Amino acid sequence: MEHRQPKRVEDYTTANLILIFVNLLWIFGVIWAHFGLLAVILTGWALNHGITRLAQYKASREIQWPSDA
Repeated sequence: MEHRQPKRVEDYTTANLILIFVNLLWIFGVIWAHFGLLAVILTGWALNHGITRLAQYKASREIQWPSDA
């Protein structure tokens, strides 16, 4: 049986971030058209708050369970 090294894959981080931005842009546009600017502001605030909470949770789990142990 041959042992082949896996090939290096391309980094699609930039492309994915651009697509996330485009999707957020049109979703915010639809929310704005249907519910108004206040709904867009509240949705953006909720997303920001959720991402911040997720980052804090991940950081706290990393402190409790070191990955190299």
